[in-house]
Amino acid sequence: MPTASYIDPRNGRLYPLDQPRWCSDERTPLLVTPGAGISREDIDSRTRSLWRYRAALPVEIAKPITLGEGCTPLVQQDWGDLRPLFKLEWFNPTGSFKDRGSAVMLSFLRQIGISAILEDSSGNGGSSMAGLGAAGGMRVKILAPASTSPAKIAQVRAYGATVQLVEGPREESEAEAIRQSNETFYASHNWQPFFLEGTKSLAYEIWEDLGFRAPDNVIVPVGAGSSLLGCAFGFRELLKAGQIAKLPRLFAAQPQNCSPIDASFQAGVDTPVAREVHKTVAEGTAIKNPLRLREIIAALRESGGGTIALTEDEIVGALRRLARQGLFAEPTSASAAAALDKLAAAGAIKASETTVTVLTGTGLKAATTVADLVQ
Repeated sequence: MPTASYIDPRNGRLYPLDQPRWCSDERTPLLVTPGAGISREDIDSRTRSLWRYRAALPVEIAKPITLGEGCTPLVQQDWGDLRPLFKLEWFNPTGSFKDRGSAVMLSFLRQIGISAILEDSSGNGGSSMAGLGAAGGMRVKILAPASTSPAKIAQVRAYGATVQLVEGPREESEAEAIRQSNETFYASHNWQPFFLEGTKSLAYEIWEDLGFRAPDNVIVPVGAGSSLLGCAFGFRELLKAGQIAKLPRLFAAQPQNCSPIDASFQAGVDTPVAREVHKTVAEGTAIKNPLRLREIIAALRESGGGTIALTEDEIVGALRRLARQGLFAEPTSASAAAALDKLAAAGAIKASETTVTVLTGTGLKAATTVADLVQ
């Protein structure tokens, strides 16, 4: 098996993995060279966490940082004429799917000698990095928009991380983090490629959950795209390894108020398309300029899936409906549930198909907001 490397998807240039870096020499985003995939025999069934799929990682990690992330419930419920399976990612230790990426990325970074990291986040990413960093004995600093939900900031501080609130839109926190990256390693969940090596465990887990088969459809709320790309990479590896017959269709759910991926996909391009941006209750997906837009569009096209943009009323309606079914999701997650109705109405998904809807985070992260919205 060839040695894995970082790769610049724009020009194919390779960089060694043992060299601490978060971007290419040209300040462009990197990936890790694709893995060969694993079979069910490669799963470490003694381990009840995402580390049961460690054989799918590009390097061996001798001492992982772990709080038991992964192995989240897959719950089937009625949704109109559909019977979707909801993947409850808020059962991860810090309350969101981000723990998958944080655990693998921070474990790898610690293994190559990094003990302090810097991250920018509007909430769940920062909470996750702070929690897993604390578990691994790493120093963590989080830069977050001043408008971030107080509950999310409180969680970051509770883990002992340093917090710097940044005035202005979400992207200003990233810009400030990059400015500070000369002093502390920038372990961005959007930039550092090993984060995606963690989120691809979502695909492996769904495959195992379903008796080692792929679903027909996977619906994911998408901002920067780490969960969707993780699913794309994981299912692509399973196809390569001969473990599944075809890729599931991937669907990206976005709020209409901030939907750059939908704008580009509907226009048939993989470059930015102008679309007005407004405030949205789905704050976790409010990313105006997703870093990996080209890769996201490619993954959607390769799978035969697509995008769906949702009004604020549709998101809030789905949030209320989920809560009435016992599922207390944060508003960002509810956009994936809202997409079920629109995709079914358009004939894109059918009741006879197996559809997994990823609920990425808990409503406890924004409890006051959720309580107001679901009244």
